[in-house]
Amino acid sequence: MSILNQNIFGGAVLAVIFLCLPLSEANAAQHRISGPGVENGDEIQKQLARMGYYDEDMTGYFNVITSNAVTRFQEDYGLPPTGIVGPDTMVKLENVEMMAKIVHGEARGESFIGKVGVAAVILNRIESSGFPDSIEEVIFQRNAFTAVIDDQYLLTPTKSAYDAVKEAMVDDADPTMGAVFYYNPDGVSDEWIFSRTVLTQIGRHFFAE
Repeated sequence: MSILNQNIFGGAVLAVIFLCLPLSEANAAQHRISGPGVENGDEIQKQLARMGYYDEDMTGYFNVITSNAVTRFQEDYGLPPTGIVGPDTMVKLENVEMMAKIVHGEARGESFIGKVGVAAVILNRIESSGFPDSIEEVIFQRNAFTAVIDDQYLLTPTKSAYDAVKEAMVDDADPTMGAVFYYNPDGVSDEWIFSRTVLTQIGRHFFAE
């Protein structure tokens, strides 16, 4: 097949693909990653890469590879697999990112199970009447997490941190037995925490109710 014929054939296939897509999806496939609440498509692509969904060059543009990465994320996190970064997908990406930052900041020296434990505590607090009812509010509750206080929250999470979040959020893994607190006894500054009933220990962290 000649180069001309290849170009014509490729263009025809691309045209068919776009005709088969809803208008909003066809438009998104030609532009930078965008959608309600999306301010930085580059960061979304980087997050997808850190999570293991995207392994190509960072372009910031929404293409088939990016759409496939978004689809895999959506499938894993129980969202409709549209391949488009809409409002629900954006919120889920933000929540996963916040949790991964806490897990990395608080437990990057711990085992994988220890990291899952920290992620589980966040989710357990949301379910508890004694804490806020959203991931963002739990994480940024005053003096709730050392990583927020000392800016370790600003560090870039590793894939292990994202995987730990997925274990807790998607697979309902909770090695803490329902804990809503955890602490390292060697670094405690407020002895009040010792009044909490310890449920289990994972690495250097004691997990308590």
